[in-house]
Amino acid sequence: MSGVTAFSGPDALAEQAAARWLKLLAARDLSRPFTVALSGGRFPKQFYRAVAQQAKGVSFQNVHFFWGDERVVPPTDEESNFKLAAVPLLLALKIPDEQVHRIPTERGEAFAVQQAEAEICRIADLNPKGQPIFDLIFLGMGEDGHVASLFPGDAEALESNAVYRAVTGPKPPPRRITLGYPALAAAREVWLLLSGEGKAGMLCGSMASGGTTPLARVLQSRTHTEIFTDFDLA
Repeated sequence: MSGVTAFSGPDALAEQAAARWLKLLAARDLSRPFTVALSGGRFPKQFYRAVAQQAKGVSFQNVHFFWGDERVVPPTDEESNFKLAAVPLLLALKIPDEQVHRIPTERGEAFAVQQAEAEICRIADLNPKGQPIFDLIFLGMGEDGHVASLFPGDAEALESNAVYRAVTGPKPPPRRITLGYPALAAAREVWLLLSGEGKAGMLCGSMASGGTTPLARVLQSRTHTEIFTDFDLA
């Protein structure tokens, strides 16, 4: 089951999604870690700026930042999802280094996968299947229905229980490290933030019974997913 909320445009989407996340953070128990996985894509930078602008008075104590996926590039590369969040969100909020758990792609894929899994499993609760339970995962969606770096046609992803795994995507840079379907299914909350033209049809198809896109598989694996958009699904 998915809850869909539509906004009038990208500004309203960014501002309202930011406000909802900050409300969630303000109401939490500060004594326990809050684990969030950030996304890449075109829209998140605007969302991150909105969070930083509205964050006055909200504590980020014990909020631990992870990534749903990362490109195998240095952290200073323009294609890095870490870099996408570094200035508008992490530096703007003065998040301590010990609360930022980027995927260390510059040290090789095998090490990066191992380290990323070890870090989230060290901090988050684990479900009976050994999957970390993220408090919140932010996702975008590509025009092909991919989420994180889970792409159509990746049969191995459907069978894998790995928390993170290295994959090859269809667009540059091709090598990626991504959360798997089981970790997305295990999260307490998943929020899909969708902005821009050309995605409404893919979203509707993914929400339909029997959908087979990566997003459809995520939606089918969960009891509830929040979807925030700036386009009219009618």
